[in-house]
Amino acid sequence: QVQLVESGGGLVQAGGSLRLSCTASGRTISVAAVGWLRQAPGKAREFVAAISRGGELYHADSVKGRFTISRDNAKTTVSLQMNSLKADDTAVYYCAKTPRMAFYASRAYLSDQTSYGTWGQGTQVTVSS
Repeated sequence: QVQLVESGGGLVQAGGSLRLSCTASGRTISVAAVGWLRQAPGKAREFVAAISRGGELYHADSVKGRFTISRDNAKTTVSLQMNSLKADDTAVYYCAKTPRMAFYASRAYLSDQTSYGTWGQGTQVTVSS
């Protein structure tokens, strides 16, 4: 069974950068789409970014131009580069994987948290203003 492990969270000042990584154990994540979602205190979990099996990239409007999702060539790690961080970005960030799927996945599908079947434990990102 595939397990996802996030790393890279921490405390950073506003305007700073962090890089989150999501590594899969067991089978690789090459046959699925992978997304990053976050949940701030008292708020619902929300979509941040996703990469389809075929490599399409999707980013939420709130992070577009600041965050970038990527996947390594071995397709075992998906990263989220976060620049120009704001206090509003403070949240627990989760990596999640869809079941095995086709190369293409729509933005609507990958923005929906119910599309993901495997989740990591989450990593805390705190941005101080």
